[in-house]
Amino acid sequence: MNTSRDDYEIRELSRDEFAPLFKANREKMFADTLTFRAHDAMSEAETDAIGRLRKNLGQLYEFNLGLFYKNEFIGWSFGRQLDHERFYMVNSAIFPEHRGKGLYQEMLRILTSRVSKEGFQIIYSRHAATNSAVLVPKLKAGFIISGFEISDLFGLLVHLSYFSNPLRRRMMDVRAGQAIPDQELRKYLPG
Repeated sequence: MNTSRDDYEIRELSRDEFAPLFKANREKMFADTLTFRAHDAMSEAETDAIGRLRKNLGQLYEFNLGLFYKNEFIGWSFGRQLDHERFYMVNSAIFPEHRGKGLYQEMLRILTSRVSKEGFQIIYSRHAATNSAVLVPKLKAGFIISGFEISDLFGLLVHLSYFSNPLRRRMMDVRAGQAIPDQELRKYLPG
């Protein structure tokens, strides 16, 4: 799948294609953030245990997008399966000089469409509470605030969720106290 717009191109990448591009660019993209590198603070025994546990996860679904300008890698969005119904959008970034052109929204549209077609019920992400450059486009794309977290790695995070099933999305309004269950939703509630 290639999506082109002017000199920009969004490509689906395999893990082998994506990993070196991400590794080479992650540090410069997030150089000004106060991310706690928990992995570096772990003992060798803890690191070994994490490696063993990671092997237990098997082959979970993952989806990687690369953003290119004139064939130069300038951004990404990637995520992976959490469980039988949730897909976790791990990280997205676009180099500063290419922001504000609707490219993130286009990657988001491609990812939500593809992951929903795979059968995932919920697409989930976590963001710094002040990261309006990501929060606003996601809210406009149909994500909703589904929780908060205080992380030792990143600080205060907002959890966003996109529900592929419209009934489940409507039920979130009921759960948040913004709506009462209509007749259709009541069919799925106890007596």
